[in-house]
Amino acid sequence: MGTGERRLKRLIVTGDDFGLSLPINEAIEQAHTNGILTTTCLMMSGAAVADAAARARRLPELGVGLHVVAVCGRPVLPIEEVSGLVGADGRFDDNLIRAGFRYFFLPHVRQQLEAEIRAQFQAFRETGLALDHANAHNHMHIHPTLLGTILRIGREFGLKAVRVPFEPDFQGRSRSLGARFVAIWIDAMKRRVRKQGLRYNEYIFGLENTGQMDRDHILPIIKDLPDGVSEIFSHPATGRWDGIDPAASDYRFEAEFAALIDEDVRVSVEASGAQLISYRDI
Repeated sequence: MGTGERRLKRLIVTGDDFGLSLPINEAIEQAHTNGILTTTCLMMSGAAVADAAARARRLPELGVGLHVVAVCGRPVLPIEEVSGLVGADGRFDDNLIRAGFRYFFLPHVRQQLEAEIRAQFQAFRETGLALDHANAHNHMHIHPTLLGTILRIGREFGLKAVRVPFEPDFQGRSRSLGARFVAIWIDAMKRRVRKQGLRYNEYIFGLENTGQMDRDHILPIIKDLPDGVSEIFSHPATGRWDGIDPAASDYRFEAEFAALIDEDVRVSVEASGAQLISYRDI
């Protein structure tokens, strides 16, 4: 690229938690067919994962990644094989910090974590879908243990791209103290991903306003989209469902879905000159 030459704007639009529930699956299919959504990520232990995989097979242009679950969800392996990862209720820890310490410091927990992540990659392979990328529920793949395990196992399953959850300072808004701390981990993450020869997004939008990515949040982002590869992610659904994670109780699922099929949003993307892509296109 020559000096002063502008880079193209490329935009990945992702709906997370594919397979968690039927309302999510419905929204992701409709937002891809009738809106700007290009990409999703499949939760292999989700209650509606079979339905999600069937929908994805009907949508060859939809990029489908693996949404690795190691917190706030259920494993794909039998509970007795991952007893160090789950509680008496058969679920992973909902406390991300506590889980992170266990994954880093306890060898037997790391062994079970590796087995579980391998099982999730294998379950994805068995759907017959092409692996667009990988990320993790609650962005836990910024954790060095999870990231290393995902990179190592992922290469065996054809992994070529990873989401990097870096949200830049935007429109004069300063990042929170927590976000500035995480930025240190993000720099290390980028180095490790590059060393493996994998692709990744440069920016992401949706972290600071997670669960609230409605039309009014998305339009300004698209208007001022930076050059390079950006990702906008949200949690669209056509309605609520039983068993919603308490941490997501205030998420505006339907408003996030409506934003992805909004005509003004579609026109704004066209006016921005951004090319809509999936991770496979980076």
